Amino acid sequence: MFICFVLLLTFSKIENQNDIYSERESFELSGPTHLTSIDWTNPDHRRSVAACLVQGVYILERDCQENRQASEALASPWWNFFEFDLQSQLIDDADSCIFGAIYKSKHPPSQHTPSYVVAFRGTLIKGNAFTRDLELDIHIIKNGLHLTSRFEIAMKAVKNLVESQTSNSKSNIWLTGHSLGSAMALLAGKRMAKTGIFLDSYLFNPPFFSAPLENIKDPNIKHGIRIASSFLTAGLAVAAKLKNANQQRNMVEDSFLALTGWVPCLCVNPMDHICSEYIGYFEHRKKMDEIGAGGIERLATQHSISGVFLSAIGKESHEPLHLLPSANLTVNLTPAVYFKDAHGLHQWWRCDQHLETRVYS
Repeated sequence: MFICFVLLLTFSKIENQNDIYSERESFELSGPTHLTSIDWTNPDHRRSVAACLVQGVYILERDCQENRQASEALASPWWNFFEFDLQSQLIDDADSCIFGAIYKSKHPPSQHTPSYVVAFRGTLIKGNAFTRDLELDIHIIKNGLHLTSRFEIAMKAVKNLVESQTSNSKSNIWLTGHSLGSAMALLAGKRMAKTGIFLDSYLFNPPFFSAPLENIKDPNIKHGIRIASSFLTAGLAVAAKLKNANQQRNMVEDSFLALTGWVPCLCVNPMDHICSEYIGYFEHRKKMDEIGAGGIERLATQHSISGVFLSAIGKESHEPLHLLPSANLTVNLTPAVYFKDAHGLHQWWRCDQHLETRVYS
């Protein structure tokens, strides 16, 4: 199963990036040039801008790989069009590749306008980036992204930026990323939320590694499997809690509850098996409430089966990235011909998509 997930993640991103290595690197050819006036209260506009700033990080690294400089460089229109400056680049110490960027807005400060945006790209398959990116992908599967030096660099950049702002302007910092980059932004956002600082976050195709239940066509079978999984997870959680009864506080529950005020925006596609399970993860809570098992699900949703199993037998486990109490979930219901379209970043700034949004808390 582990090898299958690695291959799945790798090949899906290869398809996605081959698509980017073409006209989609050019903002004039592929960007949302129709957004000549940004309404920062419009969720579609905010999502589109965030996605383009992530694309800017992809193209920054591609410019370096192709040695495109000055007028030949393609990255700057992806942020200049929306009146942002590139304040700094985030460089991985392992491969010296650009994996993130901090943008500063030229717009006057307001409640809805971001002052700064921290953006992280996903996996690239060309140049020195691929080997390191694949290594990070594997760390996500193993719930070990927080142990990597790239995340340490990212987290330090976010903390320094937040600490440099006044208390009133901290909320005007956005986090955003795509795929591997969305995992980086999600983990950074969770770390900040646990300190009481809730940053607006736009996460595109965030990884959710579990059995692909969303691909099951029969709703009764799918729902039945989810119910059984919830009862199993809740049972193991109770067993682990009893085993650790001498502890004054349940650290897992405390950690989960600390996130309740943070509502990240997750953008997923049901045809993208890397992120589609978020749909079932949140919708299942509603169905469990309907059958009178909401308490079971509220306990189960704080844990993963593997995590509570390890805890029950006295072994350490790391918290999976996907465990979230709240989210603003946007689902792209536009039929995708190819998987690269379902996982691609470009879908999130296009104006011809059929999107549905629901808030879960």
